[in-house]
Amino acid sequence: MTAPLPRALAAEALGTFALVFFGPGAAVVQAQTGALGHLGVAAVFGLTIAAVIAALAPISGAHINPAATLALTLAGRFPPGRVLPYVAAQLLGAVAAAFLLLALFGRGGNLGVTLPAGSVGQAFTLEAVLTFFLLLVALRSGRPGVVGGVVALEAAMGGPITGASMNPARSFGPALVSGLWTAHWLYWVAPLLGAVLAVAVNALLSPNEPEPGLAQEFVPEQEPL
Repeated sequence: MTAPLPRALAAEALGTFALVFFGPGAAVVQAQTGALGHLGVAAVFGLTIAAVIAALAPISGAHINPAATLALTLAGRFPPGRVLPYVAAQLLGAVAAAFLLLALFGRGGNLGVTLPAGSVGQAFTLEAVLTFFLLLVALRSGRPGVVGGVVALEAAMGGPITGASMNPARSFGPALVSGLWTAHWLYWVAPLLGAVLAVAVNALLSPNEPEPGLAQEFVPEQEPL
């Protein structure tokens, strides 16, 4: 039996809140002070992901990302009936964090909203590829430090071009609160496409083998009988 849904949803909302508060929050602090630098912002994203997975994976799986929820569902590791509640909780946490950032810092840095720096086609392709590699690693490992490290790596590389979202909820919260919706659709479609590709490639890599045990850190906890 999986974790009770209300507890799992609370963990998803809290985890996504933390991601948006610290990740885009670091981008806002960088825009206002210049104290962190681009690599510092990328490190904050990665460290936040690692901490959230370590703390909340035993409760909800710590998806904190609709693309991750889709990938786990397609891989047969997550019940389809929980997908919409999980995504709703993720979006709620992201919006709440963006409102807190607005209250603390105003609109400086646009609340860390993700916007393409180049063409839409370039941004779409980059977001799909970044999400693909992130979720492939998550499906095959799930270790907090490994997944967090991949997020930091990809934020360092792709952040200046697309914001390196890889997460529709992360993009949705700041977009809603800031009112900046430029090319927002790609921050949904590209990560979801990347999720589908990650599941397909993972199945090709290990068609008849059990998944590594550590990957189960992304699966909701088992309640004692």
